Amino acid sequence: MRILVTGGAGFIGSAFVPRALAQPDLDVINIDSLTYAATPGALAVADGNPHYRFEKIDIANRDDVRRIIFDTCPDAVVHLAAETHVDRSIDGPAKFIQTNIIGTFNLLESTTEYFETLGNDAQEAFRFIHVSTDEVFGSLDANGHFDATSPYRPNSPYSASKASADHLVRAWHRTYNLPTIVTNTSNNYGPFQFPDKLIPVIIGKALDEQPIPLYGDGSNVRDWLYVDDHVAGLLNVLANGMPGDTYVFGGDAEKSNLEITKTICQMLDKMKPRAGTDDYQSLITFIKDRPGHDFRYALDASMTKKKLGWQPSHKFDAGLEMTVQWYLDNEDWREQMKVELYDGARLGLGR
Repeated sequence: MRILVTGGAGFIGSAFVPRALAQPDLDVINIDSLTYAATPGALAVADGNPHYRFEKIDIANRDDVRRIIFDTCPDAVVHLAAETHVDRSIDGPAKFIQTNIIGTFNLLESTTEYFETLGNDAQEAFRFIHVSTDEVFGSLDANGHFDATSPYRPNSPYSASKASADHLVRAWHRTYNLPTIVTNTSNNYGPFQFPDKLIPVIIGKALDEQPIPLYGDGSNVRDWLYVDDHVAGLLNVLANGMPGDTYVFGGDAEKSNLEITKTICQMLDKMKPRAGTDDYQSLITFIKDRPGHDFRYALDASMTKKKLGWQPSHKFDAGLEMTVQWYLDNEDWREQMKVELYDGARLGLGR
């Protein structure tokens, strides 16, 4: 089976590609534009693998997208490529529209054109898997959960662009019979996550002995899923998902931002204590809230678990400890990111 993966050098993609290559009889074509958030170092395991091919392609370029699809003749597409940072979407929404909406449209158009050239058996087996986020559903109060049937109420330029892409993917299934599947995931965490996301920010600021910034009072809640568990779910969808279905992947690990920050600080107190008598929690600093900050996300993945037999295998504290240890073991990588790509300055202050 030959799969075309978009965004395979990103955080989730770079976890997906090696695990996909470990499957028997699976070839991977990875296309990625290698933006600031790419983590090609995570793909070193794929170097020299005869079942792996990489091309630097921006999905916003329709001609390149069409060329690679007709050149490689995939049996499935796993669409991970996206601009993903809420704060960056507040500062510059145009890139999010271009990549997440126009890029998805280009991919759907070229894939549909290719799909229509396939024979009946190949069409029956073909899948287009579109990976999305729980943020498309908007914000929850202290109660309830989102599921695959929840209405869309996106509140940021990022989530609105992903919601638009989700709707396009479903429309191409209903209108053009392209066998698409949509997945929505809660917040992922794990090794190689770019240091502008919450957990790497907390770890990085603590290790640099700088104030650890928390929006508002730190009470905003997210559900957290270890990235390898999400990848296992996507491979399950690839093998067993039904066209037209939606699958949601959550970690059953709702935590407030303040709770996560304190937990990381306590882990670092044991794993790399600060000099002197101060603990890392003394670095926590509350700052002005993000514009339009959603209060809470939570996913009910029970139907996905029932349909696919999928379960997250990492408990949050264990997964978080593994993540903290990875950043401690890879401080050279973190320093390189800080010097070359992101110096830790606040994002999302508006244009």
